[in-house]
Amino acid sequence: MLATMTIEPEQQIGVGTQDAFQRLWTPHRMAYIQGENKPTGPEADDGCPFCSIPAKSDEDGLVVKRGEHVYAVLNLYPYNGGHMMVVPYRHVADYTDLTGPETVELAELTKQAMTALRKASGAHGFNLGMNQGTVAGAGIAAHLHQHIVPRWGGDTNFMPVVGHTKVLPQLLADTRKMLAEAWPAA
Repeated sequence: MLATMTIEPEQQIGVGTQDAFQRLWTPHRMAYIQGENKPTGPEADDGCPFCSIPAKSDEDGLVVKRGEHVYAVLNLYPYNGGHMMVVPYRHVADYTDLTGPETVELAELTKQAMTALRKASGAHGFNLGMNQGTVAGAGIAAHLHQHIVPRWGGDTNFMPVVGHTKVLPQLLADTRKMLAEAWPAA
């Protein structure tokens, strides 16, 4: 006969008043909060991560698809699993400064990203958008990037609403591989 065991949550001394809440520790988010990998200025050589990513391998840069003028990359600090960005290779801040071919390819890779996300993860919908300028919420305002955030019915549950915490069920490297394999043929 198997013994029934009750597992008590581990209590940490010195973390404040004990309560009924469990804590989810996400120390990887501290890099984002502290501004790690943020450019020091507006120029490409000021540490722009979007300018350095194309020189890396797809796996190391989390690149899902490369085009002639733009590339699709996973967001290092995603809102949801599969959160991608489409980024021009050229260091340009404003959407109106894109060339015609850059604009067309940005739109095409966005469509392809949505197709891949539907195929790989069954996304029900998407939030698409660009934040133009720091005042509009752009984390890296000096280099244009379009967000593609997959959404599912019921994906806003108690964790982000009450706990202000997003639970991501898959490592970024695994997500990158899954989406690259699901990418539609051009």
